[in-house]
Amino acid sequence: MNRRTFLQTAAVPVVLGSTLLAADSVPSTSKTKMSDKKIIVAADPFAIALKDAVVAHLKEKGYDVIDLGARKVDGNPKLAEIPYFESCPAACKAIQDGKASRGILFCGTGMGMSVIANRFKGIVASVVESVFAAKMCRSINNANVLCLGAMIWGDWMANEAVDTFLNTKFTEGLEPLADFLKDAEKKVEAIRDAK
Repeated sequence: MNRRTFLQTAAVPVVLGSTLLAADSVPSTSKTKMSDKKIIVAADPFAIALKDAVVAHLKEKGYDVIDLGARKVDGNPKLAEIPYFESCPAACKAIQDGKASRGILFCGTGMGMSVIANRFKGIVASVVESVFAAKMCRSINNANVLCLGAMIWGDWMANEAVDTFLNTKFTEGLEPLADFLKDAEKKVEAIRDAK
């Protein structure tokens, strides 16, 4: 059994509330394809190397990547100084404007990007520190923005998390809870609207 299959079908049960689901009942994400091949990315200066590795991986998989964050200037290792509190809003506004339906944001820990991104209507950003969390942020929360920290992730594992995030559907593997999760999604958005 390869590592990817193991991660998707490990015999560890997934517990949500009082419902117990065997992890081997979770469908393989490798069969799921996302029709939208446009992805917004943005990084602050601390995470350019991780962002570049993920962008190369995405392009290899046929994604059209729109980079709205810090990047190397003219191929020079000198970094463009675009802080997370400027690149994140640009990425979120691009998603709100329909330029892509999903985004991947990078900073030192992923937390700064997540805090800012979640202030934008229609953005559900999740900072994750495991491939499993990348899957669950889609399955449970219908996250449309993945936030990764360069101080936490190595390139190949970040690529695994990105693949999992992009190939997992809302409620996937949690079908017995689908009605609850869809209702919860609406109630959470109503909380944002109430402020």
